[in-house]
Amino acid sequence: ESDERPTKMRKLGHAADSTVPLEIVDDESTSLPQDAPPPHLQEHPEPAEETLELQAGVPVDPGEPSEIVSLSKNQQKKLKRQQVWEAGSEARKVRRKEKSKAAKERRREKVQQAILAGEDISRKPKDKAVQLPITFIIDCGFDSLMEDPELKSLASQITRCYSDNRNAQLRAHLAVSSFGGKLKERFDGVLAKNHESWKGIQFFPEDFVEVSEKAKEWMRGERGGELVGHLKRGDDSDGLEAGGESGAGAEAGEVIYLSSESDVTLEHLNPHSTYIIGGLVDKNRYKGICYRRAMDRGIKTAKLPIGDFLQMNSRAVLATNHVVEIMLRWLELGDWGEAFMEVIPKRKGGTLRESGGSE
Repeated sequence: ESDERPTKMRKLGHAADSTVPLEIVDDESTSLPQDAPPPHLQEHPEPAEETLELQAGVPVDPGEPSEIVSLSKNQQKKLKRQQVWEAGSEARKVRRKEKSKAAKERRREKVQQAILAGEDISRKPKDKAVQLPITFIIDCGFDSLMEDPELKSLASQITRCYSDNRNAQLRAHLAVSSFGGKLKERFDGVLAKNHESWKGIQFFPEDFVEVSEKAKEWMRGERGGELVGHLKRGDDSDGLEAGGESGAGAEAGEVIYLSSESDVTLEHLNPHSTYIIGGLVDKNRYKGICYRRAMDRGIKTAKLPIGDFLQMNSRAVLATNHVVEIMLRWLELGDWGEAFMEVIPKRKGGTLRESGGSE
């Protein structure tokens, strides 16, 4: 029994100036109970948690809002791309100025070469654009139904609508209704409020019904426009062909919401009238929503006569800017078939029907 009992450790003397503590023994310092956590977790629990967060790609900053820590990896990548884009705003502005300067220099050199070659470089006077008494409203009351990429696409389409109308020989009054939410944030932020200096287009927070009432006033005002060209021909009729709804006729000055689900076909555009286009990019998730929106507000509907003039390989779903451009082209050409062929993308495979008329 005495053999099994361990012998006591004898105290060893040490010098008075020795700094080695008696309690520290190498064997005892490394022995821990089995259920005890490792020393690095006992001494540094917070840095360990911070390390895990850093490995997950989430910045740890006491001053940052807690929402950032809960972002998914895709959201973090998206946020980072947005920050990089915003940080490069000044650099892009400089590059645009440099490109513009280089383009002017190339034009100047081209003019000099033409002069040396004895060519006539005088510019032909451009025909003055004519304002017509007709209004196109882009209804943007679908902000909550679109994702960020879709809102970005809509903003680009609105910009294209403005550009097409500004460059058209025959111009319509252009308006944007229900302008707010994330769409307005994009125009005010990323697009730097450039829309505030645009001419020939107005932005309203009110919905399409209220804006259509405003349109009646400005079309009858001093700057309402001239009744010329093919629009003048439509002054004698309502421009609608009934195809399932009774009493489709209406007097000049009507308000029509364009929808492919409508039973009424638009034959031609009418003066002093307002045509509403749904500003929605949804990949066809909300089919028929524009039609129901118009019916709920008591607004007449009509569809463009695409099927009467074109044979389509796919469903005729057009972007907002395509609808506006088609109507602008009709104002100049007076022919739906030509307008469709010029505007509708080739990838949709549209071919002109032989029986298509000029109306």
